[in-house]
Amino acid sequence: MLDGMFSGLATALMPFNLLMVVVGCFAGTFIGMLPGLGPISAVALMIPITYTLDPSSGIILMAGVYYGAVFGGSTSSILINAPGCASTLVTTFDGYPLAQKNQAGKALALAAYASFTGGTIGAIILIFTAPALASVSLSFQSADYFALMLLGLTSVAAFSGKGQVIKAMMMTVFGLMIATVGNDVITGAPRYTFGALDLVDGVSFLLLAMATFALAEVMMTIMRGQMHGSEQAMQPVALSSMKLSRDEVKEVAPTIARSSVFGFVVGVLPGAGATIASFLAYGLERNIAPPRLRKMFGKGALRGLAAPESANNAASTGSFVPLLTLGIPGSGTTAIMLGALIAYGIQPGPRLYLDHPDVFWSVIISMYFGNLVLLVLNLPLIPYISRLLAIPPQILNPLIIFFSIIGVYLVSFNTFDIQIMVFITLLAVGLKLLNFPMAPMLLGFILGGMLEKNLSRALVVSDGSFDFLWQRPLTFSIVCITVVILVLPWLLGLVKSRLKATLPAAY
Repeated sequence: MLDGMFSGLATALMPFNLLMVVVGCFAGTFIGMLPGLGPISAVALMIPITYTLDPSSGIILMAGVYYGAVFGGSTSSILINAPGCASTLVTTFDGYPLAQKNQAGKALALAAYASFTGGTIGAIILIFTAPALASVSLSFQSADYFALMLLGLTSVAAFSGKGQVIKAMMMTVFGLMIATVGNDVITGAPRYTFGALDLVDGVSFLLLAMATFALAEVMMTIMRGQMHGSEQAMQPVALSSMKLSRDEVKEVAPTIARSSVFGFVVGVLPGAGATIASFLAYGLERNIAPPRLRKMFGKGALRGLAAPESANNAASTGSFVPLLTLGIPGSGTTAIMLGALIAYGIQPGPRLYLDHPDVFWSVIISMYFGNLVLLVLNLPLIPYISRLLAIPPQILNPLIIFFSIIGVYLVSFNTFDIQIMVFITLLAVGLKLLNFPMAPMLLGFILGGMLEKNLSRALVVSDGSFDFLWQRPLTFSIVCITVVILVLPWLLGLVKSRLKATLPAAY
């Protein structure tokens, strides 16, 4: 193993491979900033280039583009509420409110530090534990994934304001309903397509995210501008300092550490990915925050920005564990990279780090250098990037609409998706006016597919019985944690009400 690590280190430190890291990070960051494109598009664009390179250089380039796109996707999420990719959607919840409070520079700097730390911690864990983690990820079965998705759904309260839990639950169910559109995950029969062939593959997550956040926010901005007058809508935005105070660093440091480790663990699980990791990390951090700080989530909380940014970058690193050690792609992006490895004649799996140690370890070691390059590249550019907010709405809003529509169209090259996106945008605007939160809908949509798939498989294995929920210790443990999270807020509220009732009598 040590010989393989030294071989990989020598390969990663070759000048040409270091250049590939820089080129990949720069290209990925730039593409990731464009709303709607994301890491899948970025990595796919690199495939023709990698055919001319040797396997190590080609995969290092694609890996740099991958975490560069995740790193850069936070920029558009923070500045214009248009997530660059699915995994940076959660960044909009607190990043965009910070930008609206004239703290765009601080938000971008914090996102850069959190992303760097998450990616670095993930790379360090990956270097020392990759082969061992492969066996851990193999131990997860359908019942465990189903229980994990249930645990994820319990974080719905984290994405709702005070007194909005019922509305958040309704939106979560709505998201689960949208996830059922398309072919049945087991039988393959079409359902809820209303005879439209364009709905056979279901509704795209990118389409849903762009419609409910980017386009809906543009519509709301235009409506607010018409209500308050164009003069108020045209007020210039002050650009803030990038510095974080000592108290702010102390506040977010534990969050970044927790979310990095948590995100990496979720990323290791095949099929989970950075998007689910960012949602779960945000919900976890909001639930364990003190009541004073919990009220700030969704309104510009630093913890709410640091948690998903560190988690999604750590998860992106963790997703290389099932790819390299098991040959199982954990996401659409790693599926493309799996195809590139096979095209090189390299079969990912348990013997990869024995048969091709230079490829295995050079990719892993290059991730640390990649995160360092991303930090060096992005921090000096933040003052210039944040000036995007100074663009008048009359120019910025059409640009957001243009990039959102182009980003969705380039995924499917289908005009029907544009029509669906317009319909969902109008629906989202109506729901926003009624004060319904959008994030729970996306949470339900993301978890819905995996929830249904793993429930169906678990029921097949258990002959239609729900005994699988307590037959295996791992499944039962996750279910118990879910029940505790659901019951604990109710119990705490009951204790508080009892204390309030008894304390006056005591005095």
